[in-house]
Amino acid sequence: MKIGFIGLGRMGQGMARRLLKAGHEVTGYNRTYEKAAALTPAGAEVVRSIADAASGREVTITMLGSDDDLAQVMDGTDGLVAAMPGGAIHLGMGTHSVAMSRRAAAVHADAGQIYVAAPVLGRPDAAAAGQLGILTGGPREAIETCRPLFEAMGRRSFDAGEAPEAAASMKLANNFVLGCAIETMGEAFSLVRRYGVDPETLYDMLTDGIFDCTGYRVYGDIIAKEDWDRVGMTASLGLKDANLALAAAEAAGVPLPSANVWRDRLIGAIAHGDGERDWAVVARDQARASGLE
Repeated sequence: MKIGFIGLGRMGQGMARRLLKAGHEVTGYNRTYEKAAALTPAGAEVVRSIADAASGREVTITMLGSDDDLAQVMDGTDGLVAAMPGGAIHLGMGTHSVAMSRRAAAVHADAGQIYVAAPVLGRPDAAAAGQLGILTGGPREAIETCRPLFEAMGRRSFDAGEAPEAAASMKLANNFVLGCAIETMGEAFSLVRRYGVDPETLYDMLTDGIFDCTGYRVYGDIIAKEDWDRVGMTASLGLKDANLALAAAEAAGVPLPSANVWRDRLIGAIAHGDGERDWAVVARDQARASGLE
């Protein structure tokens, strides 16, 4: 398939490479041109405008960090909506709000195009290995058209239904659960450190039992080693997702009391200058509160 790809950061690079490896034609655009240019040896065509990336493509993928980024890419005379042909699919694979997902679907529908939300689960190493989880929300026919792309980039797809905002809510729910797990681990590590326990010992105990799973293994290891610069997702992006989860919950009348604790810890980490470190750095903020730093 002829694919446009907009947003070639830590995640987008790995995803685009998987598409190229599967034989798809990829035209890439990134706000920082040099990041996109790194894909040229792998066979990608790299362009300098959003319009050039989307024009004539069957599917254009966006992998962007915020709602504002997506709105800027979509809107305007040189934006995605203006450049995409009728009937083409915009595959939004970043983490976006419920409200933005609804807006994107409506704007594309007015232009005779299709929006499919397909946020992903996994860190950059999973993207590079084609092992992402992919959450899909959109018209059935469009999702089936994109199925070969999902198979190239991911290990499994999860069907949220025909509403793009449903897929957005699933991604926010996932990040809410994971964020609260990281926050809880930070509290637990501080507790045992106060009693002289080596963090590695707690890590071994946790991951030898009922917490023997990827989330606890990856983030527990980062916390035990205090390896905050092993960045998969930054604390700043984690705060963005915490706010999106709370907004989605408020709109639906769902209380999320744990999310407020997680959000406040992220704010503390960012206030201490750790916004661009891995979001597990909330454990460092917990350690400060416990008199350990």
